[in-house]
Amino acid sequence: MAVYTDLVRYRELFANLFRRDFHAKYRGSALGVLWSLVNPLALMAVYLLVFGLVWTGQTVPHYPIYLLSGIACWLFFSVSLQTGARSMVDSAELIKKVRFPRQLVAFSVVATQAITFTVMLAILIVASLIFIPGSASVVWLAIPLALLYAAFVAGVALIASCVNVMLRDTEHIVAAALIPWFFLTPILWSFASLPSSAAHHPTLLEVLRWGNFVAPPIAAVRAALWSGQVPPTGDMIYLAGAAVVSLALGSFVFGRVDNRLAIEL
Repeated sequence: MAVYTDLVRYRELFANLFRRDFHAKYRGSALGVLWSLVNPLALMAVYLLVFGLVWTGQTVPHYPIYLLSGIACWLFFSVSLQTGARSMVDSAELIKKVRFPRQLVAFSVVATQAITFTVMLAILIVASLIFIPGSASVVWLAIPLALLYAAFVAGVALIASCVNVMLRDTEHIVAAALIPWFFLTPILWSFASLPSSAAHHPTLLEVLRWGNFVAPPIAAVRAALWSGQVPPTGDMIYLAGAAVVSLALGSFVFGRVDNRLAIEL
């Protein structure tokens, strides 16, 4: 697992890469780092207006927090996956010139997105404490669950970054897949709010529930923020397993292509 221990061994290099990505993202803009909050908060506000106020067909209690916590998790995953997929290609000149732990490039872009996710998570924790009775005893579970979720996202981003070097179509496939993936993930809707006719398709529901590998992790983090109850055990086990599998598979894929990265780039 040297792929991950290098984060500690080369922490100064990682910090420099993180600062490079962070400053490059907002260089020359008037609001600077505030854009990391403006964009996701504006998107969350639009979804809340359309699906929380205009569309009244949903029956989910505390729907605004349900919706916003799901979107916060989704944005962290989707943006990290997209930027992670391009991270190695965007840093091609650096990778070809200097020998260093290349996995830090992918992790640095995930860390950049984690800043926005952390701020949104803090806002949602405060909102949960204010608006959801009895949430004080469980809402803090969102913090360790979010850390597991971040590990899961980091592993997926590392895999995407390596595969994209070998197959440049990967970033375009990811971009195209994220749109339908979003609507197939229970973020705007919940399984409990599906019409009774959905019960006639149990296999499809099982695939949507457990086959979509990002759905249970999001459900685990969101439940701690929204339900006022301990997240379902199945979702928490799935999240922990997904984080382990993601990191292990990321380490395996990176190990297979590490020596070819500079050549392929």
